[in-house]
Amino acid sequence: MVNRDEIVNFLDEYLNVLAFPDKSRNGLQVEGKEEVEKIAFAVDACMDTFIKARAFGADMLIVHHGLIWGGIEYVRGLVQKRLKFLLENELNLYAAHLPLDLHPEVGNNVQLLKLLELEPKEPFGSYNGLSISYISEFDEPKPLPLVAQILVEKLKTDYVKAYEFGVEEIRRVGVVSGRGGFAIPEAIEKGVNLFITGEFLHDDYHTAKEGRLSVIAAGHYASETLGVKALMPVLREKFGVKTVFIDNPTGL
Repeated sequence: MVNRDEIVNFLDEYLNVLAFPDKSRNGLQVEGKEEVEKIAFAVDACMDTFIKARAFGADMLIVHHGLIWGGIEYVRGLVQKRLKFLLENELNLYAAHLPLDLHPEVGNNVQLLKLLELEPKEPFGSYNGLSISYISEFDEPKPLPLVAQILVEKLKTDYVKAYEFGVEEIRRVGVVSGRGGFAIPEAIEKGVNLFITGEFLHDDYHTAKEGRLSVIAAGHYASETLGVKALMPVLREKFGVKTVFIDNPTGL
């Protein structure tokens, strides 16, 4: 057993959750049991995840997408049901949104590059004045279909979709997990050959095409499983807790 606050204090410092402007209220969003033995990890705070966490016997749930974005206006409907379940089961809920996107070790974007055996080279993905990701380069150029196939295999998903708008051989790669279309103009400006994100939205299609920027959409969900999965062994090794990843894919 480990005291909840000891884990929370470690996470707050390790992820530097208070340092970044974010719509998500990062950190401990819902307070549960004081003593923690089992921690569940997931992408989304939702009832399916909560029920599976309880079945695992988790005392704490750590997610990328929490429940509180800016604040809670009313405690009724789905908000009431979700909070009631967490409180009745004394399940701690901890959220890390941007801090888990940009973390240099366990972050979604660093982990996405690692899938391709790439290391961060240049800051990238300016969001609210903060670079949340990186650009990297292959030692030897790779064809777009090969890069897409690597992601299919490593992410274990068939969602991956590739849009070849630029050069046939990819060398320079920029990544932003989740909904990263905001970084497409920056990618074009910085001479990126391939932009990898989770969701490729309709509004971004022509910008990328006219900018001759190839795009891979790897799935919002799949691209953001990486951070929480990478965080699991960190807590397991530091605190000796039992951990589990709860998979609730959306296919999006």
